[in-house]
Amino acid sequence: MTQARAYDVVLYGATGFVGRLTADYLARHAPPGTRVALAGRSADKLDRVRTDLGPAASRWGVITADAADESAVRAMADQATAIATTVGPYAAYGFPLASACAEAGTHYADLTGEVLFMRRTAEELHDRAAATGARIVHACGFDSIPSDLGVFVLHDEVRRQAGEELTDTTFAVTGTRGGVSGGTIDSMRTQLAEMASNPAAARIVNDTYALSPSRDKEPDVINPGWPSERDLRGVVRDTDLGMWLAPFVMAATNTRVVRRSNALQGWAYGQRFRYREVMGFRGSAAPIAATAVTGGLAAFAGAMALPATRKLLDRFLPEPGEGPSERTRNNGYFRIEIATRTPSGDGYVADVAAQGDPGYAATAVMLGEAALSLALDGDALPARAGVLTPATGIGMPLVERLRAQQFTFAVRQRR
Repeated sequence: MTQARAYDVVLYGATGFVGRLTADYLARHAPPGTRVALAGRSADKLDRVRTDLGPAASRWGVITADAADESAVRAMADQATAIATTVGPYAAYGFPLASACAEAGTHYADLTGEVLFMRRTAEELHDRAAATGARIVHACGFDSIPSDLGVFVLHDEVRRQAGEELTDTTFAVTGTRGGVSGGTIDSMRTQLAEMASNPAAARIVNDTYALSPSRDKEPDVINPGWPSERDLRGVVRDTDLGMWLAPFVMAATNTRVVRRSNALQGWAYGQRFRYREVMGFRGSAAPIAATAVTGGLAAFAGAMALPATRKLLDRFLPEPGEGPSERTRNNGYFRIEIATRTPSGDGYVADVAAQGDPGYAATAVMLGEAALSLALDGDALPARAGVLTPATGIGMPLVERLRAQQFTFAVRQRR
């Protein structure tokens, strides 16, 4: 980016539920002098959001741009060092902005959990973004920062302590409280509809290495007899971890993001790195809890896959722009353990945790800090551009920013 930009950060979708939370976070935590603009379709609504944020936002800019208006989106991209967008489903609304940022050399952060959208941007925009210096960083919320940065920190510490790579690695959610956002549900609808009508799309989503930049160099290709990696479907007892395991609803996105990070770093985690994401339960009631979660998730997935039952569910699920109360958001939390073994058999665990509803309060912090890091951290960022992940596009500067906001990223040895 050689030309001066009017704004350090533009927040697109600032009038939506998560957009407003992120705007509020930036008003309270952006360093003094940070040039911020709120963007969306309605100038009146944007003005009201800015007014509600109080004196800290009084000098912020307002940019009106419809996601379908490519000229307006390009003009917005030209004004920003970094754009954070909450406007989804991204498969429906996100590509023109990501493309404009890649063309303009503007950094970009979003909240997508849509594998098909990330696959499209990687295929169509990576080379252009790399040429202009743009970092197009997907999945900067609960999808997939705890996963991606958690494994990144785990590998960094294992490498420093033992000089080794990672092999069998399990991400286990051991505690969580919070709701599912309407935007996440809408993204699920969009991707499921595409998979139902397009068998090729379904094959991509079901490929555990769907986001790999070099599919022919992944572990399941180069290691003869490599057992295929699949997302967990049922209940299992893991004696090494001392847990009962159940499927995790975000695994189908997060695992692909983490594997892309490994590949973009030249398979730094290892070419025998195996990775899965699960819900983890301990205690006497653990098998019952794991079974209940598995059954509920299977029923939900089955209902979402069929148009008739999906229509029925829509009566009860949150719509885009809806969300929980402030009290509920503040009382939320997540706790995660990421356990790994090195080739020599040593064990390590990364503890990742934060206070705040994962999909709302914590996600607003993650997206806000991702945008600030892209805009302000300059040479501290990885020397890499293109269509990236949180670990490869921002990395340790974002870890340190989140630690400063009371997020836990800590590594310990295990037996």
